[in-house]
Amino acid sequence: MATTRHAHTVWEGNLTEGSGTVSLDSSGIGQYPVSWPARAEEPNGKTSPEELIAAAHSSCFSMFLSGSLTKAGNPPTRLNTKADVTFQPGKGITGIHITVEGEVPGLDEAGFSKAAEEAKAGCPVSQALTGTEITLTAKLA
Repeated sequence: MATTRHAHTVWEGNLTEGSGTVSLDSSGIGQYPVSWPARAEEPNGKTSPEELIAAAHSSCFSMFLSGSLTKAGNPPTRLNTKADVTFQPGKGITGIHITVEGEVPGLDEAGFSKAAEEAKAGCPVSQALTGTEITLTAKLA
């Protein structure tokens, strides 16, 4: 069964001086302020499209890796995944780096790295972002 999630943004003003609010409609968990300075400079309590992509990517990657490890007979105890999305004004998103540290009983470093590489390629968010270079650092805790 397919699912569709919804969010929307209301923006007021021009790019550099305006601001907006992104609402996570499907979950209803909140509204978050966005602005150009928060995107291109310091966040100052506001979010950005890149932070939202990082959240989506880190959670999708973790779910995919957990599912793959479990299917292979090595369910993880814990996965700690961080996604760093780099934005350069004038160029756009120039890269994403995923860092994952896992607690996976019965799995060695090579097996974990292989599973993490497969998750990097296979998670739906990675697949949606194929136009962006995605790199990975994976290690066991």
